[in-house]
Amino acid sequence: MSRPSVAVLTAALGATLAFASAATEARAAHPVAALPDATRTRTGALALSEGLPFRSPTAVGMSAERLAAVDRVVLRGISAGGFPGASVVVGRKGYAVVKRGYGALTWGGAAVDENTIYDVASLTKVVGTTAAIMVLYDEGKLDLDAPVRDYLPAFSGGAKDRVTVRHLLTHRSGLPAGRELWRSASSPAEARRQVLETPIYCSPGACFEYSDLGADVLGFVAEAVSGQRLDVLLDERVFRPLGMNDTYFRPPASLRARIAPTEIAPPRGYPIRGEVHDENAFALGGVAGHAGLFSTAADLSIYAQMLLNGGEYAGVRVIADSTVRLFTARAAGTRALGWDTCNQKGSCGSLMGANAFGHTGFTGTSLWVDPERDMFVLLLTNRVHAARALRPAKVIADVRADLADAAELAVLDDPMGARAMPAAFRADEAAGWNRPARAARSARGKSVRGKARSSASAKKKASAKKTTSKKSAAKKATTARKSSSKASASKKAVAKKPAAKKSAARSRK
Repeated sequence: MSRPSVAVLTAALGATLAFASAATEARAAHPVAALPDATRTRTGALALSEGLPFRSPTAVGMSAERLAAVDRVVLRGISAGGFPGASVVVGRKGYAVVKRGYGALTWGGAAVDENTIYDVASLTKVVGTTAAIMVLYDEGKLDLDAPVRDYLPAFSGGAKDRVTVRHLLTHRSGLPAGRELWRSASSPAEARRQVLETPIYCSPGACFEYSDLGADVLGFVAEAVSGQRLDVLLDERVFRPLGMNDTYFRPPASLRARIAPTEIAPPRGYPIRGEVHDENAFALGGVAGHAGLFSTAADLSIYAQMLLNGGEYAGVRVIADSTVRLFTARAAGTRALGWDTCNQKGSCGSLMGANAFGHTGFTGTSLWVDPERDMFVLLLTNRVHAARALRPAKVIADVRADLADAAELAVLDDPMGARAMPAAFRADEAAGWNRPARAARSARGKSVRGKARSSASAKKKASAKKTTSKKSAAKKATTARKSSSKASASKKAVAKKPAAKKSAARSRK
């Protein structure tokens, strides 16, 4: 894809300044948005993360020709209007075999690359919150089966007393999916209080409910145990040690031009760029257990490789290998601890095994790691930014799954041998993206359907005629009954007149 012209870049810069101006004015008037800036633990300018070193697909047992499907699938999603741009990394055996950007930050804006910063939405749960819990578990500071109330006394009372950290990690705490904190809370402190006071609706461990609130409580647990705010803890213990220099909560304004914008007309009242898209995470101050993290594909490729390496990258260990195995193995249903696992459908595609683990984000992000093939697949988009497709959720769902399948199909050194390539990917068919999915119609099929419609029309007319006849007959019968009643009444009246005269005569006597 060609680079944008100077004119396009100038227009993009003007749009960026307009976004910044609108955001500044709206924050000044918004009671929740007017929050103090987070203190960043990093000082000075840091070099961009280069991510994983690049190698040709053949060097790691993959087919370059088959991997070309990645380009086709992602570009199909963009051309269909599902998202303006995307950043993709496919990694295997410690190297990136695909590492590139597609499309633009906005429709017609500056080009995307692997260092474009995206709001990763619910990837925050696994790249951020779960990582913090893993670090604290490693240090022996946190017991997964301890009641949450041991760490957060405010989270207690009734059945809540039985909710454990493990319940929160597997989304089996009994907490609901969420609540509209952005409507009811006037400050981050008030939003936090409402999260902790939210009642549970079923017995802990008895039901599954994917819960943002549960992830928020996990974040609060990490803060209580460590004595640090979640963003500071992660920055010091995970991101900086790994060299993930572009992974932030509440990124500084100086990076705005590199950040893909999200929603144009949110409840906040101004276009969002550089602030968390999720309204509840924003109400919590921009640092939340369920959302709020910003990152690049280059940075997240390092994180994915760290997990494949058993908690270590480039000689730096941040998590024990035993902890990585514990947290990424199935624990309840398809859920691991914090992570989800692949069941051969959904965003992991249909080819990854049950040991694969990953997660998605509402803004159009996904990360899937396949330990069996020493591989990961990473996709970042801003599909919530003025999507032009009628069904952008269907577009991103198919692109995610296709991306995972394309990577798996490109593996040539699998002991079971290379898999057969499909005749078409989901993105090739684009079923339901911009119109309802329909089977191809043959001439014979059209004829059959035409006859069926004619028959149905004839039956409908006959039925209507029959109904009209019945109504006409009923109307005539009703009219006849009314006429008969009137005649009878008239005869009775005539008969009564002589009797009335006789009675009047008797009265006069």
